[in-house]
Amino acid sequence: MRFDYDVIVVGGGHAGCEAAAAAAQLGAETLLVTMDMTKFASMSCNPAVGGVAKGQIVREIDALGGQMGIITDRSTIQFRMLNRSKGAAMWSPRAQCDKALFSSLWRQSLENTPHLSLWQDAVNQLLIEEQEGRGEVRGVVTQMGVTFRAKAVILTAGTFLGGLMHIGRNSAEGGRAGDSASHGLTEQLIGLGFEAGRMKTGTPARIDVRSLNLEKFERQDGDAEPSKFSFLGSCKPVEEQMPCYLVYTSQQVHDTLRTGFADSPLFQGLIKGIGPRYCPSIEDKLRTFADKDFHQLFLEPEGRDTNEYYLNGFSSSLPWQVQCAALEQIEGFQNVRIYRPGYAIEYDYFPPTQLTHTLETKLIGGLYFAGQVNGTTGYEEAAAQGLMAGINAVRKLRGEGEVVLSRDEAYIGVLIDDLVTKGVDEPYRMFTSRAEYRILLRQDNADRRLTPIGREIGLVSDERWTEFEQKKSLVESLKNFIHAQGVGPEEISDYLKSVNSAQLSQKRKVSEVLMRNNISLFDLIELISPLKKFVEKNNIGREIIEQVEIEVKYSGYIERERANADKLKRLEDVKIPEGFDFLKLTSITIEARQKLSKIRPTTVGQASRIPGVSPADINVLLIFFGR
Repeated sequence: MRFDYDVIVVGGGHAGCEAAAAAAQLGAETLLVTMDMTKFASMSCNPAVGGVAKGQIVREIDALGGQMGIITDRSTIQFRMLNRSKGAAMWSPRAQCDKALFSSLWRQSLENTPHLSLWQDAVNQLLIEEQEGRGEVRGVVTQMGVTFRAKAVILTAGTFLGGLMHIGRNSAEGGRAGDSASHGLTEQLIGLGFEAGRMKTGTPARIDVRSLNLEKFERQDGDAEPSKFSFLGSCKPVEEQMPCYLVYTSQQVHDTLRTGFADSPLFQGLIKGIGPRYCPSIEDKLRTFADKDFHQLFLEPEGRDTNEYYLNGFSSSLPWQVQCAALEQIEGFQNVRIYRPGYAIEYDYFPPTQLTHTLETKLIGGLYFAGQVNGTTGYEEAAAQGLMAGINAVRKLRGEGEVVLSRDEAYIGVLIDDLVTKGVDEPYRMFTSRAEYRILLRQDNADRRLTPIGREIGLVSDERWTEFEQKKSLVESLKNFIHAQGVGPEEISDYLKSVNSAQLSQKRKVSEVLMRNNISLFDLIELISPLKKFVEKNNIGREIIEQVEIEVKYSGYIERERANADKLKRLEDVKIPEGFDFLKLTSITIEARQKLSKIRPTTVGQASRIPGVSPADINVLLIFFGR
């Protein structure tokens, strides 16, 4: 039995699984400690991966060599590309997954990862030693009294730290339904000088679909030609998709829900934690949007071999009797049976301004935080943090440079920079609107942006690298071909008329025609014989054609955004010395001095994004540091 490791990961959720897999794949002897080995990366809430901005994050995880995209593709039961009616920067992949299969595949992957060991237990103490005036992590002690040693520990405890579940006026300790809460770590970390707070999330009742009249609902099918998340050719799109359904509440439902407000833990002050503004409970919706006669809900399957369905949009902590009565008022739910009621859960988190961009804590060396302990919400945000924490923990142990993705490189970079620079005042959820450079950070080009970085780190396999280089070559060759190939008026006259586009007066390059509105490269391939032959000869698939179309159509916007990013990125090159005393800069505002002293930015670029630091303050910093 081994008790000494390079890296210890605490928690087997989405962050913990990615962290452990990454550390072990980089060759570090890694231990993953989890309370229940049957629930790796459990989908405690909605059994889906991706969505607006979240789908981009999953493709970035995959491009770097992470596991989430692969496992999602293998467990998908419905796939949709959201926002197709909008610009390509907004397109976001989303997959409904088989919940049990997703977790099972993660366990299978972890158990067969070299250098990775598993231990079922709870961690309630960190081992800390003083080294040159600073605390350094040296391992963990479990609930069963077992001591494991390591010089890097990644804490990914999710909702388990001080977890408290609420249903009406009843509350019980737990990290989620059926699982115990974890105690000891929060208290120890506060004693070491960490700031902690409470957040809240919730989940809806789980429905037995056999008790519903599905004919009363609006069926919502997946894409006719589904895509996938992973860039690996060995991952295939889902073949047999399951439908979801649109459901609507009514005034009668709302009136029934309001009868429970007097016993609502949310309204009666029993819940102290801050809840997610972008995913409110149904009772919070009724209070915030009192003028709405109905709310849209999504009825979603939890797997192929279960009758359990998830009612997305009906999260609640009202008394279970009120939840049941309200559900029975929904059209098609008159005979509803539920497996368990919805509930709210409060848990401890640590404001992420206490972290560096590597997700290492500023107070304790070798200690990393990832996931909901940093105040985020969502499987995807957690997995991204876990991946980056795992990478950086190993690289620090080896004396290698840190890996920090910039805001123009990845949504992951936006996520982590927002957390450590701005902090959180509610559970953080990623949106495309948070990214300044979303035309650069599209879901289709995540591999172009990040696979070379993953290769340099050591996470990208030979198979993935070979596929990446082949795809990159085909993208460039197709772009070059359509920039060189001409098309005459007579070849596409009828097509241009059908899409309400002006006729050609003379021969034009295919790329020029493609840049027009409503013109599809797929259509042009069918109409232009040399182009079709080139595509068929080189076996160019849908993914490559789509990416080329986006890059050609948006080339002007892409170039402009790249120039803007490069201009602003110059501020990132102006470094601020470690330990610099901001309080002595009397020429900047008191608020700026206080904020800079708390966050301790490492560059002027990071300082410019701190709330309360003005452009005038940044000019002073630039002058002070010689620019």
